Amino acid sequence: MLTITEIIQQMGAGYMNNTAYDTSWVARLHEIDTQLSAEALQWICENQLPDGSWGASRVMYYHDRVVSTLAAMLALTRRGRRASDKWQIEKGLTALEKITAGATRGLAADPNGATVGFEMIVPTLVHEAEELGIIKRQGDRILGRMKTLRERKLEKLKGIKISRYLTPAFSTEMVGNDKQALLDLENLQESNGSIANSPSATAFFASQVRVGDEQALNYLRWVMESRGGGVPFVAPFNIFERVWILWNITLAPSLVSDAKIRSECVSHIDFLKQIWRPGLGVSFADNSVLYDGDDTSVLAESLARLGVFLDVETLLSYEDQDYFRCYPLEANPSVGSNVHMLGALGQHGFEPGHPSVEKIVQFLRNSRHKDGYLVDKWHISPYYITAHMVIAAMKYDRGLCQDAVDWMLRTQNQNGSWGAFGFSTAEETAYCIQSLILWKRFGGKVPEQQIQLAVAWLERHAEGPYPSMWIGKVLFTPDLIIQSSIASALALAKE
Repeated sequence: MLTITEIIQQMGAGYMNNTAYDTSWVARLHEIDTQLSAEALQWICENQLPDGSWGASRVMYYHDRVVSTLAAMLALTRRGRRASDKWQIEKGLTALEKITAGATRGLAADPNGATVGFEMIVPTLVHEAEELGIIKRQGDRILGRMKTLRERKLEKLKGIKISRYLTPAFSTEMVGNDKQALLDLENLQESNGSIANSPSATAFFASQVRVGDEQALNYLRWVMESRGGGVPFVAPFNIFERVWILWNITLAPSLVSDAKIRSECVSHIDFLKQIWRPGLGVSFADNSVLYDGDDTSVLAESLARLGVFLDVETLLSYEDQDYFRCYPLEANPSVGSNVHMLGALGQHGFEPGHPSVEKIVQFLRNSRHKDGYLVDKWHISPYYITAHMVIAAMKYDRGLCQDAVDWMLRTQNQNGSWGAFGFSTAEETAYCIQSLILWKRFGGKVPEQQIQLAVAWLERHAEGPYPSMWIGKVLFTPDLIIQSSIASALALAKE
C-alpha cells in the first residue's frame, strides 16, 4: 500500500476502477470509432463474472448487477461476432433471466436504494433488450413497471431542457431515442467534450445524439488511455478525490503536523481554495457546474481543520426545510451529506442547539436503524456513514453516537475486522478504527483490546484490491481515497 505522502503525490484527476456499465456503452461505438469499440468489447469479454453476469465482483448489489448485465448484453448482442462472444451471450442470458426473475425481491433487498439514474436508465435498456429479443417482455414485472416510473419522472422535466447545469445530464442516456428533445444540445457538453464527465453518457451522445462528435470521442480516448480497454463511471473527479483524501489526513494530528505531508498538501489546498465558489461550493470536478452539498461540506470541514475557513453562508445555502440537500431535484435526501455538513458546521464553530445543527441531528435520529446504524445512498456499507456520523456528531448527541459505537463493537468479527457483506474488508475496518479511536479520545468508552485487535488485522490486510462499495451509476472503487482512510486509521492507532 502507498504511504500517505505517495498518495498525495499521486492524487489529481482521480483514479477509480473500470466499470462494465460504462465500458459497454463505449463498446457500442463500432461504426464510429472501431478502435475504441474493439478495446471496450474485449474488456467486456474478459470481465464477465463466473455466473455470467457483469458488475462488482465481490459484492452482489442487485441494482449494480441489473444495469451492468443489461448494458453488457446489449453491447455483445449488437457487436459480438466471434463464436466465443456467442457463448458469453448465452451465459449472460442465463444470468440475466435469473436476475430479472428475482427482480422484485432483489431490488428491494438493497438497503441503500437505487444506483444513480437507475429508474430512468433501466427502462430504456429493458425496452431495447425486449426489442432485440434478449429478454422476455417484462409486462407487469418490476422492470416492466419501471417504464411508468420513468414516464412520471420525465413528465416532471416538462418545460425544462437538460443542460450541464442540471443533474439529469449525468444520466443523459436515459432519454434513449424517444426523449432526445429534452436535451439542451448547445449547453450540454463540458469543456472537455464530455457529458457531465460520464463516459456512458458521453458514449451515448456520440453514438445516438451527435453521431461521431469529435470532442466527445476525444474525451473517451483520453479516459480509456492506459486503462486496458475499460472506462470508469466518471472522469475526471479531481475535487472529489482531493477533498476525501484531505479529510482522512486531517483526522490524524500526527499526519497534519508532519512537515513533509503539509508541504505536499500545499498545492492541493491552494487548488481547492481557488475552485471554491461562494454561494455554490464545489462539484466533484473542477470543470463541472453540478455543485453538491457532500463535496462542498467535506472540503469545508477538511480545510477548517487546517485553519482555512471558507464562507459558512455557502454551507447554509444547502439547507432545506427538514435536512440539508446534496443536489437540487434529488428524489431522496442523502444521510451522508447531512453527516458531513454537520462535521463542517462543527468545524466552523456551530454550537449544540443551533437550529441548523438541531435540524441535522433530528434528521439523523429519524434516519437511523433501530440497532443504531445508518445507511447512505452513496456507499453500500453501513460502517462508512455510521463511523462518519460518530466523528461528526459526538459533541452534539452523545446518545446517538453511543448507540452507533455499541453497534460497531457488537458486530466486530472475532479476528478484529468488520465487513457488512459476509467478508472482512480493510476499508470498513479502517472507518471503524477511525471513529472508535476518536470517540475514545472524546471520553467515550471503547475496550482497548478491541481496537488493538482491529489494528493488528488491518496492518496485515491493508493491501488491495479493494471491493467496490461506493455508489454511482454502478458500484465503484476510488482506490486512493480508500488507501488514505487506511493510512489515517493506522496513524491514529500509532498516536
